Amino acid sequence: MTNCNERLNCGFTLIELLITLSILSILSAVALPFVETTVIRTKELEMRSALREVRSAIDVFHDDWLAGRIAKTNLKASDDGFPKSLQVLVEGVEKNDAKGGLKYYLRRIPRDPFAKADVAAVESWAVRGYQDDPESTIWGGDDVYDIRSKSDRTALDGTFLKDW
Repeated sequence: MTNCNERLNCGFTLIELLITLSILSILSAVALPFVETTVIRTKELEMRSALREVRSAIDVFHDDWLAGRIAKTNLKASDDGFPKSLQVLVEGVEKNDAKGGLKYYLRRIPRDPFAKADVAAVESWAVRGYQDDPESTIWGGDDVYDIRSKSDRTALDGTFLKDW
């Protein structure tokens, strides 16, 4: 017979370790898909926010052009009143008033969270011009009417990210 003190010094048995390892394996196998889904959902929320931010900036730019707050002859605006590039929204355009100065529409161009890490923020988006066909994947280069993701991934709701 063994003494209790000797038993306490022996440590865990092999069976106890295997049972503990099995329980931890099952818990991690169940938790991993939830973590992956949470990461994807977070990226989707970032993308929705980025799309909303840039599209709102494009709309405000166009509204300013229509209202005359940007000169119709401004070289940074197309003939249809949209910015000629995404960079124009960051660089700003001259105001059409007595005070002058620049009006900025974005602090920075948000990055598509599903784009590769080595791609610049401005290059991470597919751009569509006002005169471009809605289904076209090639930008005409005249102006920026809309943006979308270049990713071919399917979102958690079953839609394609590029269709957002």
